[in-house]
Amino acid sequence: MMRPSVLAAIRISVTRDAETGAAIDDHLIGLTASDSVEFEQYLVLRQALERLHAASGVSVLAITSATVNEGKTTTAINLAAALARNRQARVLLVDADLRVPSVAIQLGMIDWDGPGLADVLADPGLPLTDAIRRRPTFNLSVLPAGQLRDANPYELFQSTRFGSVVAELRRAYDYVVFDAPPAVPVPDCRLIEACVDGFLIVVAAHHTPRRLLAEALTIVGPEKSLGLVFNRVDAPFRGYYDAYYGYGGYTSRGRARR
Repeated sequence: MMRPSVLAAIRISVTRDAETGAAIDDHLIGLTASDSVEFEQYLVLRQALERLHAASGVSVLAITSATVNEGKTTTAINLAAALARNRQARVLLVDADLRVPSVAIQLGMIDWDGPGLADVLADPGLPLTDAIRRRPTFNLSVLPAGQLRDANPYELFQSTRFGSVVAELRRAYDYVVFDAPPAVPVPDCRLIEACVDGFLIVVAAHHTPRRLLAEALTIVGPEKSLGLVFNRVDAPFRGYYDAYYGYGGYTSRGRARR
């Protein structure tokens, strides 16, 4: 099975969402700097997934990491944005990290107080359409985490309702990208694994312990591991582009430097 490419590290600055006016940091280059050199690496990853989609029907995937603070949420958002660059594709980003949700926060969805995934799983009578928010500017739909209330994520993911929700999402979207919890600290990925086509595991350079990565790969299993996404590398790909494509005279947003 094809292995996704290594991804580049990203610098932080702030952009505004044209729809909400909320701040979106430039880690989310799929939304704020889609003409950047770094975003090209997400397009390489998108191409690999599109080939898997065509060859073996992979359409529902989860992004996880061995432990916390590895960049999995940023990777999930940027990958979903890269897939959504195809205006014909129906792409959904799901915040399945119910214990520590952050997708809505990173996307600047400060005005969203509606239901999310946890609410839909806890209440079979709640329509999925009530919990999904469309972002037309980015050709992207988002299913936030929602409110846990009295439920435990383990019970929600173990329920038959979760399987039926994922099946419904398969029918409605070409690609469903789950921002999953980290694999080692909590058991949620073991339950999510049964309903997704595969996992991408984010590995942070100089941060992810080898033993935890090995444990995460064991949890996911070889049959569901689509590959690794290497994050926060010291030497980004700009040197290659400078030499080969002449990017040396331009910033990551394409404006000439003087």
